[in-house]
Amino acid sequence: MKPILLTILFFVGTLATQGQPASSAETVVITSDQKKTRVATLENGVLQVNVSPRVTAQHKAAGWVRYRDFGAKGNGKADDIDAIAATHAFANLHGLLVKADEGATYYIGGKERTAVIRTDTDFGTAAFLIDDTEVQNRNASVFTVGSDRKPFKLETVSSLKRNQEKIEAPLPGPCLITVTNARVKQYIRFGLNQNNGSSQTDIFVVDKNGNVDKNAPIIWDFDQITEITALPIDEKPLKITGGRFTTIANKAESKYTYYNRNIAIRRSNVLVEGLEHRIRGEEDHGAPYGGFINIGDCSYVTVKNATLTGHRTYSTIGAAGKPVSMGSYDLSVNRALNVSFVNCRQTNDINDSKYWGILGSNFCKNLLYDNCTLSRFDAHQGVANATIRNSTLGHMGINAIGSGLLLVENSTIRGRSVVNLRSDYGSTWQGELIIRNCQFVPANGKPISAALIGGSNSGQHDFGYTCYMPERITIENLRIDDSGHGENYQGPAIFANFNPEKTDSSYREKFPYVVPKEVILRNVTTASGKALRISDNPFMFREVRVTTGP
Repeated sequence: MKPILLTILFFVGTLATQGQPASSAETVVITSDQKKTRVATLENGVLQVNVSPRVTAQHKAAGWVRYRDFGAKGNGKADDIDAIAATHAFANLHGLLVKADEGATYYIGGKERTAVIRTDTDFGTAAFLIDDTEVQNRNASVFTVGSDRKPFKLETVSSLKRNQEKIEAPLPGPCLITVTNARVKQYIRFGLNQNNGSSQTDIFVVDKNGNVDKNAPIIWDFDQITEITALPIDEKPLKITGGRFTTIANKAESKYTYYNRNIAIRRSNVLVEGLEHRIRGEEDHGAPYGGFINIGDCSYVTVKNATLTGHRTYSTIGAAGKPVSMGSYDLSVNRALNVSFVNCRQTNDINDSKYWGILGSNFCKNLLYDNCTLSRFDAHQGVANATIRNSTLGHMGINAIGSGLLLVENSTIRGRSVVNLRSDYGSTWQGELIIRNCQFVPANGKPISAALIGGSNSGQHDFGYTCYMPERITIENLRIDDSGHGENYQGPAIFANFNPEKTDSSYREKFPYVVPKEVILRNVTTASGKALRISDNPFMFREVRVTTGP
């Protein structure tokens, strides 16, 4: 019987600032000798799996396989990663469900081995102990949810226009399109983590005829394209359920060497439900994490009924030569569309500043929090359309730049503002902001100069794009709990002081910052009884039309 060479390619993307390689590869050789089921590692690191024809037939008749079928001990001591990877490779080949053993504890050491998931997987109540204290490759995911479908280059598309409705290209079916112009730099970061920007990037979905999904439109003009790829979308949903994961934290030096020992989702149409992730062993130093659930290069992903954990905040020396706090994430979303977090919680206090905000994202469209209690929502290098509803946000609140509609409704926000427009990327939102039926507890009750919309832009830095504040802002049925803010408290402002130097018409912006046209206020009340003000810098917002109504 000839061996079956199963080459599994998968994408390992992450936040663009983290420097993780774009791709990696695993190779598994599956044979079908008459011998017993056997899993072995060859000298070159290739995983060899043998399953006899008789046992293969039994698994196919059952429709599923378990990790113990491939030698997993599940005792919390023996390293089970090879058995886990072998189980998934066999299941992928035959289209079988994978089940973890109830009550098992799978220890996963620092060996460089990734289990590739391409079929439904039920982790159940099993525990997974991921030991990051001695890791061969910090960029090797523990699990990657991948696709059999391969990306291909589009040779016929040489330019694109914002809101273009269709591309002309031969396509096998619905595809995820990723386009880059390396000759244009955007998101040129300002501040302690300053950089030279990222290549102009867009990502969108088209149907088999090339029609662009209108709910996630093209947001940039591309006069040139240096790379454009199409990834056929898996239309059949894949479901991953359960699992109690614990990361034993790394003890590495505190610098920007992100650990990505995670579940990387690189396939469209995925539901992750009922997963739990905890962290133990964090000390006074360590390298940051790039997201235990790391979603990228895909569309239509939902994380539901999940329990997550915020990572300790560590500091290092940033690009400007000064100390900075490093972002460390349990959730990361990068170059992805239509990603929803539904009924998600975290194990540690969402208002405890020892822990970094739980989500970071880049180059996304249509992100959703629904019924979540988490420390932060954050869009670094832009999101087109974002919704936070029925949720509670902790000490880091809502941070975003981007375009389209930013909707916050039926939620409680305990950050320093209801929405913070990130100043390191120009505090830009080209579109509309709606805040509806919400409660705002500034800084979780600590006395501050409260503002509903935070950010700053001096007009002196080129971010690679024109910076806007939301053209129209609607705030209705907002209760501001600003009790106990001190005698000198002047009352909450709509806008923070975005540019303290712009106090008269003599100030000149090299890169003009476009302020809102209209603010609509309906039923905004304060616990302090003090009126809502426009800003500590009324001159900057002198032309903004503010209307009130019942």
